[in-house]
Amino acid sequence: MTIIMDAKRRLTVPAVAGDFKPGDTFEIHFEPEESAITFRRINQTEDWLDVALACPYPMDDLPPRSRELPKELDL
Repeated sequence: MTIIMDAKRRLTVPAVAGDFKPGDTFEIHFEPEESAITFRRINQTEDWLDVALACPYPMDDLPPRSRELPKELDL
């Protein structure tokens, strides 16, 4: 399949290439040795809790919130 860039530097993918929808998110990888661009669709149906649990840093390291009222700043 050949895709041609238009004058506004956009690539248009034909509908027969896959079941894409407007708003889909893709990861782009450029391989300079082969002069190739690879698009990989990113799954957006991930649960925020799974993403938070996969974080390598513990949430216990966060500083405690201050219960004081904000200071008046002279702008």
